[in-house]
Formats: sequence, C-alpha cells, structure tokens
Amino acid sequence: MELLSIFQSLLTVDIITFLVLGVFLGSFIGTLPGLTATMGIALMVPLTFWLEPEQGFAMLIGLWNSAIWSGGISAILINTPGTPASICTTLDGYELTKQGKAKLALDINTVGSVFGGLFSTFVLILFAFPLSKIALQFGPSEYFALGIFGLTMMVSIGNDGIIKSLCMGVIGLLLATIGTDAIIGVPRFTFKNMYLLQGINFIAILIGALGLSEVLYQISESKKENISANNIVFGKEGLTVPLLIKLAPSSLGAAIVGTIIGAIPAAGGDIASVIVWGQGKKLSKNPEEFGKGSLVGLVITCVANNAVIGGALITMLTLGLPGDTVTAILIGSLISYGVQPGAQMFQDNSGLVYTILALMILANIVILIYGLSMTKLMSKFLSLKQEYIWISVVVLSIVGSYALQHSLFDVGIMLIFGVIGYFAKHYRFPLGPLILGFLLEPIIESNFNRSLVLNYGSLSFLWARPITVSFLLLSIFSIMGSSILELKSKLKSDV
Repeated sequence: MELLSIFQSLLTVDIITFLVLGVFLGSFIGTLPGLTATMGIALMVPLTFWLEPEQGFAMLIGLWNSAIWSGGISAILINTPGTPASICTTLDGYELTKQGKAKLALDINTVGSVFGGLFSTFVLILFAFPLSKIALQFGPSEYFALGIFGLTMMVSIGNDGIIKSLCMGVIGLLLATIGTDAIIGVPRFTFKNMYLLQGINFIAILIGALGLSEVLYQISESKKENISANNIVFGKEGLTVPLLIKLAPSSLGAAIVGTIIGAIPAAGGDIASVIVWGQGKKLSKNPEEFGKGSLVGLVITCVANNAVIGGALITMLTLGLPGDTVTAILIGSLISYGVQPGAQMFQDNSGLVYTILALMILANIVILIYGLSMTKLMSKFLSLKQEYIWISVVVLSIVGSYALQHSLFDVGIMLIFGVIGYFAKHYRFPLGPLILGFLLEPIIESNFNRSLVLNYGSLSFLWARPITVSFLLLSIFSIMGSSILELKSKLKSDV
C-alpha cells in the first residue's frame, strides 16, 4: 500500500515532466553511437543537484532506462550499438532491417526492453526489503569483505586483461585516500592544498573519465563516414499479439537471467546480452536462425539488457554496493543528497526507496508509449553531425564539473581525468575498476579499521565470521578463475 500511495504522489506535473525529459535525453544519448548511458548519467548528475531528490531521480532513472533501450535503435538500423549493452542486438536486429522488417525489430526492442525493466523492478520490489533485513545483520568485517568482493568482481569481469584491471582498481583505491582520514582526521596526500582536504570530487572524476575522455577518443579515432538511417525501409509489419505470445517464454527466461546477472556486482547489460544470446542459441530448436534475423535472438537480448537495471539496483540499495558503473554514479548522487545506500537506508529513508521503485515502473511505461509511437522519428538522431555532439558534451562537462561546488579546481580535475581517460581507452585500460575502486575504498578502509578496533588490533575477524570468510573466498576464487581463463585463452591464441 505504501508503494501505491507513493506512486500516486509521483503523478504530479513536475515529476512526470522531469521523467519524460530524462526519457527523451536517454533516447538521444542511447541512439547515438558512442554516447553511453554511463556518460549521460555522469553529465546529468551535477545538473540535478538544484532539484528535489524525487525530481532529480525521476530524470536520472528515466535517462538510464531509456538509454539502454534506445541503444538498440542504432544497433538495429545501422549495425552499430548505441551502448555496449546492445552489442548482441546487432546480430539479429540488423539482419531484420536488411530484410525490410525494421519496424518489427524496433517494436520488439521496445516491448522486450520494457518487459525486462518491469520484470526486474517487480523482483526488486519482492526481494529488496527481505534482503535489506539480512544485510542489517552485517558488521564492519562483513562490509569490508563485501567491498573486496565487489572490487574483485569488477576486476575479474574486465575484458582487457586481469593485470590491467588490477592496476586500474589499485589506482582508484589510492586516489580515494587523498583527503582527510575519516578515522583520525589527519590530512593525507593533500600537499597542503586546501581543495584536496575533502578529497577529489567523485563526480568530477566521472565526468572527465567517462564524458570528456570519450569525446577525445572519438575525435582521435573518427573516420570520415556519415552514418545515416534516412534510406532504411522500415516496412509495415509490426509486433502482433500472437507473435508476442509466441516470444513470451523466451522473454521470461531472458528476464530471469538478466536480473540475476544485474545483481552481480560489476556485471552489466553487455555481459547479460552475450550470455543470454549464446545460451539461447544453444537451447533453440532452430539455432541456425540465430544471427540471421531470429526474432527470439533479438527479443532475448533486448529483454536482458533492461532486466539488468533492476538487478543492479537490488545490489545498490540493499548492500550499498554498485551493481554496475551507473549505480556507482547513483550512489554518489544519493550521498550528495545526504543518503547512504545500504540496509540502513531501508529503515531511515524507506520513502525514498519506494520512490525509486515507483519511478522505475513509471519510466518503463513512458518508454513503452514513447518508443512505439516515436521510434521512426528518433532514427533521425543518427543524421546529426558528430562535431555538434562533441561540442555539446564538452560544454556539459565543463558546466557540470563547475556546478558541483562552483570551483574551477573541479573543472581542472575533470580535464585531468579526461586526458587520463583518453589514454586509458587508447591503451585499453578499463575505467570501470578505477571508478569502483575509488567508490569502494572508503567502505573497505573504514570497515577494516573498525574491525581492528572491535577485535583489539587482531586480524582474527578475517576468519572468525562465516559471512566474512565466504566473501573473501569468493573474491579469491573470482580472481583465480579469471586468471585461469585468461591463461587458457592466451595459450589457445598462441597455438
């Protein structure tokens, strides 16, 4: 009943306006190749600080869901994924476009994405509060081990080699130590700079590393090719009720898998779509159709992409641990509103939790209406010149970083990390571990220190508590398993 009352309270002109604005911005960002949901959220977060929490989160949640969904539009129409989560959408979506069935493919993308988003939201509603009660039993040692586990998951899932991922994770941890020590109040690595007493601004790092760096990288790698969807034949065949019923069993399976993958720290839509598409082909009665315009192959990737969102929110809200890079940014946004994500949030700020759940449902409803009626028009975004997009992102990066604390120092931090992010992309060093390391360092360090105090300086808490031991063992297995897989892959490539 509380969720229903909050749902009704959100049906106000201002909340709906910001939600629709977020959906529109997300559709623009997702449709254009190179502008990821992560970048969009990083750029928009500073602009929401002037809004009420409900208004700000309405925009951010609308943008997030919309960007993941609309990433499939360019994947279907021009064989270029708008976001990493839409990589596998190209395999069958573009084939349908070449067959003159672009409208059908786009309808499947919209309905599948909305179904995945709503399914994972309902799972979030069912399990978030029970899980939070379990998490309330966690002490400092459990949260320390959980932070280690979250970091190792990001490192092990990285696609650019475990050594590179480890290096970036360690750099993120070290950067987070800059500032005043939270336990004893001593300045660390500030070099007597007053701007560093509170540490490096997390959002400024995000804007530079994920926003400005992407522009610099695209400029350096740009090709003189004009991608356009003007000459595509959309066709008249759309998604019908009988076809929807036929695709329902596959969609349900993809939604379940996508939600589970989303709940794993650091896993994302790209991983979910690859796993779901690969397993779907193995289990299909007609595997030869996959990659050649299979409707099942298309719908399961679209469902899995957005199902990840609810799964990631489960981890973020109940444990205070980012399920992916976007939820890492949202944690920073919540902290800026004076709210610490985690089990305690369900006791102290349960209203905000219900608000986020209701906004997830509303966002998917808006996407369904907007997507089925405006998709063809949205394809015109693909005709925009990249130069205009680059200029817009640079301006937003500068304005957003300055708006954080009205400080040119934050603009300088953003520019520095824009350059660092560019070289990281160029030399294939993943930025995810750096961001996660920066975010998790305070959790890891503070809870490690508290555990030492509670155990009178003894490290026995590392092996004395079952949950702590479980998380630490999972962390070890995660790194070892990834190392073995990477070694096997190198040995195969050398043969």
